[in-house]
Parts: sequence; structure tokens; C-alpha cells
Amino acid sequence: MDSKIVSLLRKRREGLSFQKITRELHLSPREKQVLSKRLKKLQGQGVVLRLKRLYYVPAKSNLVKGKFSPSPRGYGFVSPEKGLSEDIFVPARHSGGALKGDIVEVLYREKGKKGKPEGRVIRIVKKGAKEMVGLYSERMGQAFFLPFDSPSSEEIPITCEKQVSPHPGMIVEVDRGTLKLTDVLGMPDAPGVDTRTIIKRFSLASSFLEEVLAEARGFSSEISAEDRKQRKDYRNWLIVTIDSENARDFDDAVSVRKLKNGHFLLGVHIADVSHYVKQGSSLDSEAFERGTSVYFPDLTLPMLPEELSNHICSLRPKEEKLTFSVLLEINRDGAVVKTKFYPSIIKTAERMTYKNVYKIFQGDEKERRRYSKLIPHLLLMKELARILRKRREKEGSLDFDLLEPELVYKEGSLHSIVPFERNEAHQLIEEFMVTANEAVASFLSLKNVPLIYRIHPPPGIEDMKALREMLCHFNILLPSPKKVNSKDLQEALKKAEGKPEEKFISIQVLKSLRIATYSEEDAGHYGLAKKKYTHFTSPIRRYPDLVIHRILKRLLRQEKEKMSSLSSVALQSSQQERNAEGAERELIKWRIFRLLKEKLGEEFYGIIVDITKAGLVVELDDYFVDGIVFYSDLGRDYYFKKTEKTLIGKRTGRKFELGDRLKVVVVSVDPILRRMGLTICPTGKERI
Repeated sequence: MDSKIVSLLRKRREGLSFQKITRELHLSPREKQVLSKRLKKLQGQGVVLRLKRLYYVPAKSNLVKGKFSPSPRGYGFVSPEKGLSEDIFVPARHSGGALKGDIVEVLYREKGKKGKPEGRVIRIVKKGAKEMVGLYSERMGQAFFLPFDSPSSEEIPITCEKQVSPHPGMIVEVDRGTLKLTDVLGMPDAPGVDTRTIIKRFSLASSFLEEVLAEARGFSSEISAEDRKQRKDYRNWLIVTIDSENARDFDDAVSVRKLKNGHFLLGVHIADVSHYVKQGSSLDSEAFERGTSVYFPDLTLPMLPEELSNHICSLRPKEEKLTFSVLLEINRDGAVVKTKFYPSIIKTAERMTYKNVYKIFQGDEKERRRYSKLIPHLLLMKELARILRKRREKEGSLDFDLLEPELVYKEGSLHSIVPFERNEAHQLIEEFMVTANEAVASFLSLKNVPLIYRIHPPPGIEDMKALREMLCHFNILLPSPKKVNSKDLQEALKKAEGKPEEKFISIQVLKSLRIATYSEEDAGHYGLAKKKYTHFTSPIRRYPDLVIHRILKRLLRQEKEKMSSLSSVALQSSQQERNAEGAERELIKWRIFRLLKEKLGEEFYGIIVDITKAGLVVELDDYFVDGIVFYSDLGRDYYFKKTEKTLIGKRTGRKFELGDRLKVVVVSVDPILRRMGLTICPTGKERI
């Protein structure tokens, strides 16, 4: 019967009701009962869909599997496993009961209301996590649970064991299948509860299995004579690491020399993690599952056990370490004219920080005396980095110099939020790493070796159309959406430099771009303006880099070891990267909102970053989070002009537009849901 049902529905693309199917197939009353069961089974398999009482066989091109990620505002997104290069928007009413991390099947259309892919979840293929995290409450003797990661805002009745006695308002964990309370995390403001909640919500691994730890402990920190074989010895080279002050996992070290022909010899020396973490080992399986290290303000969840990440593999000062060196001869125009790749051994001369290198560049006498032997070396690095940066900008690379929040603690408590600024020392390392990554990608591609690319597809036409219209308000013109390239966007960013609207425009340009991912198929890197690009320079904290090390080493040694499935590595690494970034971002936002809760009634400046049906979305200047000014707080005079994204007063003529600067008052804050209510000061509007 299944084949008859499917064949009929394929012919009748408009869909058929149950009654029409029975008539078309001339079924008896008994066969009708069988039909009902067969349709349910076919729905469960995803072969047949039921929408508004009609049954369909969907076109395969409009069905895709992917991981579901809900938004605190109800809607969600699905990251396709393959096929589409951008996420599918799922309205709250079409989420199908999916929760964070679920693998779902989505029926989608390529152009939804906003010109982007939009769809509905038709079935949950695989549940992402056994447990849910949310808020506990009680009513009339019944325990209830409000999940954080459900598009629905409805509470669920749950059961509790007698030995577990949570209080209303606590964050708890509930088994998704049985709806039984399994763990009590504590009150939201209690120390450490926010971190534990985020770890649970994002299904992050917070510990290692004993077999993984035992494998890591089995390595010696001493480098044997056998390990030194077939390696270049760069222990006498002047090599340094430059990292943040609190870094412990040093992936990369750098060196620069001036050659007789006037060219530079850039050495990028990367920890040889592949020497220790072999394909198929317990360590490798764990690293694959994690995909990346996760960095919280007060905790790191490393991809590899600390025995490796912070000790044996980490390029600590004045210790002999096994590395993979990329040597690049670069001319005065910043072009790479020769590349060499070697397994190597190094001993770094110094562990530098971005802060003290920048101070040296600024002429700080104390730092210059302290590192006097390194000054010529560092200044040569600075010279080369500027040349590389100039060339990259000429090629059309996009550089978003947006400030990020840095949390300042005093006596264990969050004291303030300050902007984290990238200085020339950060840019120096970035230039060297980008150059090395591109060189590795180009070399492997030239040798026709399959690899994992770091890709960044060009933006969609609809996104460029919306961006073009927005930039017109600031007298910045872009070519037609189909012709916009990265150089055009770079020029737009330059025109906004130094102007009040600079931050707003940078944010909007960034939002218009697609997300960078990993792929076994090359698609170039739009943001960096690179035809070939990969990730090679951080194998301690990123799994794709470790795989690229293995591929390069196998090629150089002419080994025939079978590699892991690159498509599965690319998909898993892309998903885990986004999950980790989401977790890091959510915890920081939670803490910022908690700090803002102590500032109710205080005034702040911000800019309008969005105008929705609900109100004006305003990002506060000094806190890097946004809140909403509800229309109900503005009075009945205003109406929303959707096409222009403006709010206009009928009587007053007062107009609110994207990019307007406002003075607002914080009136409500919910740190857990990351929501903030704002009102406008009576004289608080000033146009950027």
C-alpha cells in the first residue's frame, strides 16, 4: 500500500485529504484503518507530510536536515547538514516542539518574508539532549518547569523525587523523556550557577573520561632521540609567543628574519599536536566530539586534556617543543614568493603578551629595557605585519574593528564592563596566522589533496539589497546587489570611519554577511578576500587544524594512511564552533544583564539597531547588549512604517530611524532571559 500512497501523492502535488485518498485508491472500510496507520508511518519516516489536513509528498529539494537552535524571542534557526549555505529561519509556531540541539527535518522555501530561507519543522529526527534546563515553579502543590530553550513560553508539569526539594525560582534540570526533575543547579544569582547552566544548556563536555585522561598522561614531556628524527632544528632561532595575559595554551610562535635579497623570512611555528593525538585514538575521538575549546571568563573547557593543552603541546617559554613550521619568503609588496613546511623542534625565547608588545611599539622605556634583546626582532615583525595588512586591504579584505565587552572583576564579583580593544600587537599575530593558513591551503590545493577549507560564501542578494538601502540614508552608495564585492563593502566602512554612525554601519555590514564554516568543498573566503583558505594554526583548540596537520604531514612524508571523513569533520566542527560561540556569548550577556539589573532607573546612551513590530531595539553604548523601547511606552501617536523601518509620530512628526542615538532609562531587566525594558528620556533623542 505504501507505494500506491506515495505514487498517488506525487501525482497530486496540491495535496489530498484522508477522504480523497481513500476514494482515489478505492479502499474498503477495513483498508481505511490500514491507510491511517500507513500514513502515520510514512510521516514518521519523513516520506509524507501532513499540513492543514492535507497529505503531501514533498519535493526532495525542499527538504533538509539540520540542527535546531532556538532564540530567546521564540523563533529558531536550523543549520542545514548539507545543501544550503545559510540557516533556515523557523517561526515559533512552526518549530514542531523542537528544542536546542535537536536534529530536525525542515520543509523550507528559499525566499521567506525577509528574502531568506524560511521553513517549518516537520519531524524531529534525533533529540539533541536527554535533559532540559529551565526555571522551577510551583502552583497548588504541582511542580512546573519552564525550559530555557523551547520556542514556547508555556510551563510544563513535572514530577520530583522526595529527596529533591527545589525552591521556586531555582534553575533545575529535567529529563526530557520522563519529565522528572534530575538535578537542582541553584538560584540564578548564586556563584557559578550561570556557568553550570550554560554548560548544561549547550551540552558542553565539562570533564574527560578516564581512558582519555590516561592516554594523555601516557606521554612524556621529554623529547626522545626518535622524536627528533626527520625534524628541522630551530632551537637556536629567536622565536617568541605573543598571547593574552591569561593564556595557557600556546598554539603558535613566530619568528622573522631579513634575507640578503631584502625579503622577509616569516616563520610560523605551530604545536605539533598530531604527533601525540593519533587518528582513531580515544583522545582523537574526544577532540572530534568537542570540536573546539570553550572559553568562559572564569573557566576553560579545553578540547584536549590539560596535560596536553597546557603542558606537553603548549609552546611554553624556554622549553623544547615539537612543532610544525611554516617558512614563508615574503617580498616588500607582501607577496609570498616561496613556501616551505617542516616538522620541527623549537625553544621559544620569550612568552610575550599583546600588552607588553604594544607598549614596546609605543616607546615604553620600562618594557624596552626589559626586552632590549628582542626590540630589533619585534620591530621587524611590526614592519612585515604592516606590509601584509596593506596588501590584504588592497585585495578587499574586510576588517571590522568593533569593540567587544571585557568583564572586569574585583574580589570575585563583576565590577564593570570595559571595551576590549585590539591593538597593533593583536593585528601582527592575526596577519601572520592568516598568511600561514592561506599558504597551507594553497599548497594542499595545488597538490590536489582533499582538505577541509575554511569558507565564507558571498552574501545573498536580498541582504545586499537591504544593506544598500540602509547605507543610502547615510549617503554611502553601493553598486547593484548582484555586483557588490568585498572591496565595495570595505570602501563603505572606510567612508564611515570617524563619523558618529561608524559603529552602527559596521554592525549592519557584519549582519549582512553569511557565517564562515568548514567544508570539504572550496568556496573561497569572502571576508578575507582569499581564494583558498584553511585553519592550520590552532590545533590545540580547534579540531579542523589538527586534521589539516595530519593531511600536510602525510603528504610531506608520502604516507598512505586513510584520513577521516572530511565531510563529517567539517559538519561537526562547524556545529560545535557555533555552539561554543553561542555559549560564550550567552554567559557574557547573562552577566552584563545581571550588572544592569543593579542600575534600574539609570540613564544610558545607545543607538537604534532595529525597529520591529514590538518596539525600538536599542544597543547601549557601554554595555554591548540591547533592550527594547515598547511602542506602548511612547503613546498612541506613533505608527510603524515597515518598508522604511521607521517610527513616525502622526501629530508631532517626530521620527525614529535606524542609527538614531537615544538617551534611555533602564526600567526592567531579566538576566536569565536576557531581556531589558527601556524608556526614552524626555529630551533623549539626538540623531547620529
